Amino acid sequence: MSKEQNVAAQQRMGEAINTGNLNALDDVLSPDVVDHDPAPDQGPGTEGCKQFFTTMRTAIPDLHVEVEHLVADDENVALAYRITGTHQGEFQGVAATGRCIDARGVQISRFVDGKVSERWGSSDEAGIMNQLAAPPADDRWGQTWSSEPSAWSVTN
Repeated sequence: MSKEQNVAAQQRMGEAINTGNLNALDDVLSPDVVDHDPAPDQGPGTEGCKQFFTTMRTAIPDLHVEVEHLVADDENVALAYRITGTHQGEFQGVAATGRCIDARGVQISRFVDGKVSERWGSSDEAGIMNQLAAPPADDRWGQTWSSEPSAWSVTN
C-alpha cells in the first residue's frame, strides 16, 4: 500500500477512537496486530485494542486524540499525539475525579496490506495519573510512595 493509504488508515483509527465507533478498528487493524507496548490489562490483537479503548472511553467519555506531528513512508506511520478529556469513570483503579487530562504520546505503526500489523508507542501515563492526583501504583523498585499527592516522593 502507499504512504497516503497508510496515513488515511491511521486517520480512520483516530476517528474511531474519538467518536467511540470502535468497531471501525476492524477496518484498520490486522486481527492479530502485535502491540509491542500494550496498556495494563490489554489483551492481544484487535479485540484487545478495542477492549482497551472501551475502558478508556468509559473512564474518559470525551477522550480526544489529536495528531500534532506525523511522518510516514510506504510501510510505517509515526506520530506524536496529544490526548485530552475529562475523568468521569474509574481509570486504573482511580475513581472518577472530574479532572481534565492533557498528555502527549508517540506511536509508530507498521502497515501490511493497508492495516496496522505492529504498533510501538508510549503515552505519558505517569503524567495522566499525576493530573488525577493518584499516587504511583507500583513499587517495582522496592520503594514506598507518599500517600499525599502534593508530597509524592520516594522514601526508603
